[in-house]
Amino acid sequence: MKSITVVFNALKSLSFKQLYRVLSVFICHPFFCAMAFYATIKAYKIAEKNYPKTASNDGKGNAFRHALWCCLIMMYCCKISSPQKSLKFCEKITNLHEELFPNPLLEREMDLHNNKIGMDYFMTLLPSIHRQFFETSFFIDELKSKTEKAVAISSLEDNFGEGLVYIDKENIA
Repeated sequence: MKSITVVFNALKSLSFKQLYRVLSVFICHPFFCAMAFYATIKAYKIAEKNYPKTASNDGKGNAFRHALWCCLIMMYCCKISSPQKSLKFCEKITNLHEELFPNPLLEREMDLHNNKIGMDYFMTLLPSIHRQFFETSFFIDELKSKTEKAVAISSLEDNFGEGLVYIDKENIA
């Protein structure tokens, strides 16, 4: 229930103009939005379970949550549409999230980077698994492995590389 409360509290914090943007995406893509909402709650719950201390801050758990979130959005949307349309929607909705709930620049870039890692990871799995047969369990172990190898960053000048990143709060520039 905590995850649902977080989502609804976030929506309550939006201005009318921001709510209009969310509503316009929903009107254009109601099924995708329903899938994304479910993916958001599921990713939050799984991240809280696996990384209770860092899932809601800028640590490794946050990196895991963002990558998993994108994998889940892609997985659910691919069950009702093409991978290309699912990827386009996933990019749109996750970028919109970063716009509507702005963070400091380093946190924003970290989130966008980790979102892309999740989308890219999902796309690498497509040739070997039919999109209708994807399950959440397909992502957990590999994303945990990527999380263990996540690179600490402390400024925008750091090399984000090809893997997950998290913010090293002790060495912020």
